[in-house]
Amino acid sequence: MGLSFCGNDRGSNAYSVDNGVLDNGCFVDALNLVPHVFLLFITFPILFIGWGSQSSKVQIHHNTWLHFPGHNLRWILTFTLLFVHVCEIAEGIVSNTQMESSHLHLFMPALMGFIAATTSVVYYHNIETANFPKLLLALFIYWILAFITKMIKLWKFAEASLGVQHLRFCITALLVILYGLLMAVEINVIRVRKYVFFANPQRVKPPEDLQDLGVRFLQPFVNLLSKATYWWMNPLIIGAHKRPIELKKIGKLPIAMRALTNYLSLKDAYEEQKNTDDPEKSPSIWRSMYRAFGRPILLSSTFRFTADLLGFAGPLCISGIVEHLNSTTEIDKTNKTGNMILGVYHMYSTELLQNTSVLAVLLFLALVLQRTFLQASYYVTIETGINLRGALLAMIYNKILRLSTSNMSMGEMTLGQINNLVAIETNQLMWFLFLCPNLWAMPVQIIMGVILLYYLLGNSAIIGAGVILLLAPVQYLIATKLADTQKSTLDYSTDRLKKTTEILKGIKLLKLYAWDNIFCDSVEETREKELTSLKTFALYTSMSIFMNAAIPIAAVLATFVTHAYIEEDRLSPAKAFASLALFHILVTPLFLLSTVVRFAVKALVSVQKLGEFLQSDEIGDDSWRNGEMSMPLESGKKYKYPGDTKAINRKGRYRMDNYEQPMRRQLRPTETEDVAVQINDGYFTWGSSLSTLSDINIRIPTGQLTMIVGQVGCGKSSLLLAMLGEMQTISGKVYWSNKNRHSVAYAAQKSWLLNATVEDNITFGSPFNKQRYKAVIDACSLQPDIDLLPFGDQTEIGERGINLSGGQRQRICVARALYQNTNIVFLDDPFSALDIHLSDHLMQEGILTFLQDNKRTVVLVTHKLQYLIHADWIIAMKDGSVLREGTLKDIQTHDVELYEHWKTLMNRQDQELEKETELESQTTLERKTLRRAFYSREAKNQIDDEDEEEEVEEDEDDNMSTTTSRRSKIPWRVCWRYLSSGGFLMVFLMVSSKLAKHSVMVAIDYWLAAWTSSNQRNESLVDPFANSANSTQNTEHHSYVPVFIILCGAAIALCLITSLTVEFLGVAAATNLHHNLLNKIIHAPIRFFDITPLGQILNRFSADTNIIDQHIPPTLESLTRSTLLCLSAIGIIAFVTPTFLIALVPLAVAFYFIQKYFRVASRDLQDLDDSTQLPLLCHFSETAEGLTTIRAFRHEARFKQRMLELTDTNNTAYLFLSAANRWLEVRTDYLGAMIVLTAAVAAIWSSSQSGLVGLGLTYALTVTNYLNWVVRNLADLEVQMAAVKKVNSFLSTESENYEGSMDVSQVPEDWPQHGEIKIQDLCVRYDPVLKPVLKHVNAHINPGQKVGICGRTGSGKSSLSLAFFNMVDVFEGKIVIDGIDICKLPLQTLRSRLSIILQDPVLFSGSIRLNLDPERTCTDDRLWEALEIAQLKNMVKALPGGLDAVVTEGGENFSVGQRQLFCLARAFVRKSSILIMDEATASIDMATENILQKVVMTAFADRTVVTIAHLVSSILEAEQVLVFSSGNLVECDSAANLLKQEDSVFHLLVQTHK
Repeated sequence: MGLSFCGNDRGSNAYSVDNGVLDNGCFVDALNLVPHVFLLFITFPILFIGWGSQSSKVQIHHNTWLHFPGHNLRWILTFTLLFVHVCEIAEGIVSNTQMESSHLHLFMPALMGFIAATTSVVYYHNIETANFPKLLLALFIYWILAFITKMIKLWKFAEASLGVQHLRFCITALLVILYGLLMAVEINVIRVRKYVFFANPQRVKPPEDLQDLGVRFLQPFVNLLSKATYWWMNPLIIGAHKRPIELKKIGKLPIAMRALTNYLSLKDAYEEQKNTDDPEKSPSIWRSMYRAFGRPILLSSTFRFTADLLGFAGPLCISGIVEHLNSTTEIDKTNKTGNMILGVYHMYSTELLQNTSVLAVLLFLALVLQRTFLQASYYVTIETGINLRGALLAMIYNKILRLSTSNMSMGEMTLGQINNLVAIETNQLMWFLFLCPNLWAMPVQIIMGVILLYYLLGNSAIIGAGVILLLAPVQYLIATKLADTQKSTLDYSTDRLKKTTEILKGIKLLKLYAWDNIFCDSVEETREKELTSLKTFALYTSMSIFMNAAIPIAAVLATFVTHAYIEEDRLSPAKAFASLALFHILVTPLFLLSTVVRFAVKALVSVQKLGEFLQSDEIGDDSWRNGEMSMPLESGKKYKYPGDTKAINRKGRYRMDNYEQPMRRQLRPTETEDVAVQINDGYFTWGSSLSTLSDINIRIPTGQLTMIVGQVGCGKSSLLLAMLGEMQTISGKVYWSNKNRHSVAYAAQKSWLLNATVEDNITFGSPFNKQRYKAVIDACSLQPDIDLLPFGDQTEIGERGINLSGGQRQRICVARALYQNTNIVFLDDPFSALDIHLSDHLMQEGILTFLQDNKRTVVLVTHKLQYLIHADWIIAMKDGSVLREGTLKDIQTHDVELYEHWKTLMNRQDQELEKETELESQTTLERKTLRRAFYSREAKNQIDDEDEEEEVEEDEDDNMSTTTSRRSKIPWRVCWRYLSSGGFLMVFLMVSSKLAKHSVMVAIDYWLAAWTSSNQRNESLVDPFANSANSTQNTEHHSYVPVFIILCGAAIALCLITSLTVEFLGVAAATNLHHNLLNKIIHAPIRFFDITPLGQILNRFSADTNIIDQHIPPTLESLTRSTLLCLSAIGIIAFVTPTFLIALVPLAVAFYFIQKYFRVASRDLQDLDDSTQLPLLCHFSETAEGLTTIRAFRHEARFKQRMLELTDTNNTAYLFLSAANRWLEVRTDYLGAMIVLTAAVAAIWSSSQSGLVGLGLTYALTVTNYLNWVVRNLADLEVQMAAVKKVNSFLSTESENYEGSMDVSQVPEDWPQHGEIKIQDLCVRYDPVLKPVLKHVNAHINPGQKVGICGRTGSGKSSLSLAFFNMVDVFEGKIVIDGIDICKLPLQTLRSRLSIILQDPVLFSGSIRLNLDPERTCTDDRLWEALEIAQLKNMVKALPGGLDAVVTEGGENFSVGQRQLFCLARAFVRKSSILIMDEATASIDMATENILQKVVMTAFADRTVVTIAHLVSSILEAEQVLVFSSGNLVECDSAANLLKQEDSVFHLLVQTHK
């Protein structure tokens, strides 16, 4: 049978044209070849030339991606065309099998058409990229020719009376339509672009975004194919393997996705609803969201419906393939002649669908399309969700900037609420939008599925579906319970964190008092509660997983068993496996529906909260407030509306923004230029009806220093805010002289810092001017503080940066106000947190010299009356009204009483002054604490650097590959670490139950295959004897059904066991890891805490523990489940058709590379998303805190800009992350489709038993769903395992040696009875790698002696005190106390027998009793006695609860002096014969210090007291003084003797300190 174009059947004269040329079908087909060949001839040279020249150029930059009109339509039509061509080829090949000889003309033109269509789209894409539309003429001609030739063919078919029932007629008709439409698209391009037939072609520019090289998110601009497969992501994801993705790499967002664009559209939709007749009605957020973002959601829903409908093609194709596998494909020869028209065979439309190979290809195409549409739907919703979030954030931020201050201060809107709005509510709405299409897609999917099931199985299907529907509410219930448990877990973990933080802050004290174990136990106790809650959580999670796995099994069981007993007809493999696949499809929507409903409920709540927030009161309608985002900075600053600053609740007449320029206010004739601000008859309030300030008539003279004085709470700060327009005006006016109200430099009473460098905090957006900056820093004496910071003035301060003390923060705020170049400066009590030297300096240098020289108007609120002499104008306030106004002279003459009152107050202040100067000033103290904080941090940094260098050396091996391989390795060691901490029994249980479960699941389906296949065989045997049919059916029930029921029951039981074991393995691991971590940290040597930042330790206890507790178990479960499912599926397919294994190799390789690249990129993008989220949230809380300052400075526009940038950055990262997820899913889904195709083709060729084929295909279908989960979970697990790794890194720290070489029983009960101390040749260092801090010290202290130790900073005084407690490494020599070498003692014993008072007083939250005696060993009398000695008895008695009175965190409810006295009482409760005082008087005032000294002399008269002094004056009475200098003991004698020697170091110290 030779090949020939027209075939050479016997008796037919294929090449004759007797009846006319066009009546020969073969000739018509040949005619159809012409256009295709023409296109290929024309386009190939052009493409080759183009590609040749292109390859020399670097890849064309994306700014030339310009879409011609009808771009998307053309791609869709071309894809449809390709599909129709495939059908045509299939039809031709199948028809050809019916002929005697091969007729090439049946499928050859179709094949050429397919190639030509492919070429056309490649050609078009290249023309579009090059923006050279003239070449489109070739395509235009091709469409016309193809249209004409197909028309001829269709006309001939109609003549030969072929109808719609013939497939070839339908295909040709479709092609005619498609070619016609493509021709129309081409004409449209000519019409719009006028590139030919017109005189002046239209010039077009690419979209604005693409001209901006910063835009890297190309999804909106690439062609349709690249959009659908995320092809443009390839360079990014593959590049991530070589070097990590940074913010630079992901660039900017396209304009349409920026927060500003979306904010404006949402705001317009929101505002539109206001202009209705009813002004009281608040606009609906839902409606505005629908108006702004409705269209993409509808688009996404359309995609979703298409995908769901295509999803049902899978089960139907399976049933078709299984059904037709064994039925003969030979069609009876009888009807063959009837279908011979035009000399060739024409098949009927239905015949094609009975061909198994065709069905396999259709199944593949349906899967690919379904997955593409599904991912497109996901992508569109996610993009819309992100856009919505950006818009909402901008809306909230704008509202925050206009919130009336009273809202914030009266507590109607707390910071917490605002942070929740930003962090929680917007995210809830975003997630709701992600899941939104599911709300209407899922019910449709469920209904369709049930209808199909009914069509396949009849009534028994209804029972199966009923099982599923009945169990769905149970799932919803479990989901709600889960959310509740999570809340309670959160409460416990915050509690635990609070305790842990306290322990870590006071760790030094706990160790010195040997209380570490007591406090450790209290944390363990809270952790126990948390774990109980976690166990409940684990239980509910495992229930949810169990339901998800067990419901389909139960449904299948119910359906098939009832079917076996009710229905007459037997279950064929085709129906059984199609319905099995349908059940698999139905489970997902049901499982997700509960989640979606929960999110919908949450979204309703969120919208309500948002609505309330957007409706809350705003600040008065000042035109300058409305520096709307689109208004330039300048226009917002320069002008001022007439001064009516009423806060109007913006319902009704107040529009959010006035774009028109406000008019300049006319000067009133009475007003002269020398008044900067004037208030007439002002009554102001903080939002209540009562006025806070009443009857205010004041004027602030221009260029002068005005002081506002008065008692605490008389309304001084309110007066400033009233002038700034922050208060609500009841009546009266505030006038600003015209040139003054640009902006006011304002330093609030409560200092407010940005999370930025010191320099940024001071310049605050003004241009940097070196001289000015230097002058300001000197005036505020910030230089010494800046020198202490690790990076000078480039150090980050603020919440996330370094913690500064109150005084330092305040001085930075004052510096900010001084630095701004404004006419008016408002300073609200800038001296409150400063000591006397600093305030004097600031007053002289800053206010009097720096500000007054520039002739700036200064308004100063202060309590320091001694500065009144400098004031040009004084305003005295009392109880919310002005008492006096005038110069000091005026007041002296007119109000003698007031003046006298001031004088007495000034005297009192002067006395305080003298007292203060004796003490080392507060500032030096603050600086000391800062230095201490950094000294340890720098040491830590050095060590870190060394570590990093080592790592770097490891990295920089000869080639890049090592780093990349390090980046893509899965941390197996850490995984094993995690599993082993869960206990080997649990691991074994988990593994074995998982394997058993999956084996049983496979067994069920295999049994089903055997059962249904046996029916078929029975049928053929039993057919002749109709009467015996029943008996076989019964035997079949008896043999198959019970086994089926048993297997299903076992599977359900195993589902329960596996879900429980995984979750409880997680709980066990979490328990052990936290327990070990806590014990390791608390027992670590003190050096560990000096070099490890507190934040880092706390992170292990907060974020990392949370991940280990709650996130790893579900990820692990999901990962094992999806992996095992994929493996069992592949195993079954290989078992049914071994040839499949050959095709598996390339697929596996592809899968390996996809997951390898994705995991690395995903981790980077995840990090970027996390790291960009924090600044955004911080910016919000920062703004809310510093509202008054921002508004006074008029920097709203700058802050809005910053917020938009931060939002966009975070959204970019999130968009890229979700696009990367889509990239992965599209690829794994296509791989899954390939697996289905190869499985189907292999099954058809090997012609194995139909039941098994159905089994294999059903499993192949599940693979598509689970492949991407394997990769996603792997990536997640990798990120989460980092937490385990971090915790592990702390588990390797050395603990202190708690045992000692002596047994506790050998130590006398009352040791140390005398308190004699011998120090013999003592050498001490903090760490074996560091230099010794004490070198060969020898001393002897007699029982009961009072010893003073002094020396300059860093001479080793404090190290000696630590050596007594064995807190440091004593590597030579020894300390002997009452005859026992302390290094041999168990630490617990040693530390519990000595007492120490530390320099920084530490109190723990709880009761006073807990702070004095946490071991609960002493009686109340003893505690009261200790309090009495410390002069605290009366104060404690007055507290509610006495000894059980509450101590807040850090003892904040007591003054520093009182806290120090508590520490003294604490030392006294422990009646030890040795007391060590480490610089204990450093942070207290004179009075307290005198008490302390007295107490020590009397109460500790018979005990040994070692005082480490930084003020030498406190040890002048000591019986023995040890003077240290750089680690050596230089002098040792009584204080009196040493003072006599003029050349002694001690004498020198005393002299300098005087």
